[in-house]
Amino acid sequence: MEIREGNDILWKYGAEKSQIAKIKKKKQNFSTFDVPDGRFRDRLKLDDQTGSLTITNTTTEHTGDYKLEIRGANLTSIIFSVSVYGVFGDSVSVMEGDSVTLNTDLTEIRKGDDILWKYGAENSTIAKINQKKRTFSIYNITERFRDRLKLDDQTGSLIIANTTTEHTGVYKLLITGAKLTSKSFSVSVYARLPVPVIISRNSSQCSSSSSSSNCSLVCSSVLNVSDVTLSWYAGISVLSSISVCDLSISLSLPLEVEYQDKNTYSCVLNNPISNQTTHLDINTLCHTCAVPPVSVSLIVLISAGSLIIVAVIVIFWICRKHRKTHKDVETCEVEITYAETKFNKRNTQKSKVEEEVHVEYAPITFRR
Repeated sequence: MEIREGNDILWKYGAEKSQIAKIKKKKQNFSTFDVPDGRFRDRLKLDDQTGSLTITNTTTEHTGDYKLEIRGANLTSIIFSVSVYGVFGDSVSVMEGDSVTLNTDLTEIRKGDDILWKYGAENSTIAKINQKKRTFSIYNITERFRDRLKLDDQTGSLIIANTTTEHTGVYKLLITGAKLTSKSFSVSVYARLPVPVIISRNSSQCSSSSSSSNCSLVCSSVLNVSDVTLSWYAGISVLSSISVCDLSISLSLPLEVEYQDKNTYSCVLNNPISNQTTHLDINTLCHTCAVPPVSVSLIVLISAGSLIIVAVIVIFWICRKHRKTHKDVETCEVEITYAETKFNKRNTQKSKVEEEVHVEYAPITFRR
């Protein structure tokens, strides 16, 4: 919108409402002004058509309230709240429950300096130091900061104790005095991570007839944290991963491995400052289907059969030995020597009597 005839435009800055720019349309006069500390030198430009103010090459010192006044038939006022975060502002990450200190980088507070700590997009004041009056004030804007904030009375640094994830956000330091200095801190508080759990999906499907050579696994974690990643690793190599930014989400990640795989697998849950790891025990989770147990009756039957076989072998051996001994007795050679029998004649009578010779043979038996 163009500047209307007869309207004057005035730009003011800060709590002091210092005039930094002015337009008198009737006189076609366009002026910019610096403030005592020189923060606006050669940085302000006015649009001669609309009266808009441009600040170039901004720094954190240009943070603050800018007030536009349009004077004419009516008075119109608009306030612009500008926040400039330093490119080189500090980024701080801590675990939930830890304390964090936001440093002013001062060795001591200078005389006449006031220190102001603000939090969040609303720039809510949470702490203040008035060096001249030696006052140190803590403001519990919400329950999140109650009994958790402390100020260092030498440096003005802010200490947040027993942090929770609610303390994540942007903190702003303003040091006002002879010169305005500002600094921003981006604080991230991460919840402690649970240990991921690895389970096998084969346990309920196991059967002796299964011919599958792969083991199906799932790594899971029930979360109440943000900005986490769940990953499968083989050694140091990432196989797969999944990330979430939301809270209270249950993560799960599947993996297929061979039963005889010799690689080292692990499931890792991590955020930017910590991690939890569970290593896979293949021998425990990835085993083949077990052989069904043998019944007692079958064991007894097998044992009885074995005894019978042994008995038959023993009897056969005894019989064979006995038969061999009997054969040796029957085939033993018997040597018999017959003596030669000689008969002499007797002169008993003249009459010749012929004697009859009778020989009997008796059987001879030899025993060993």
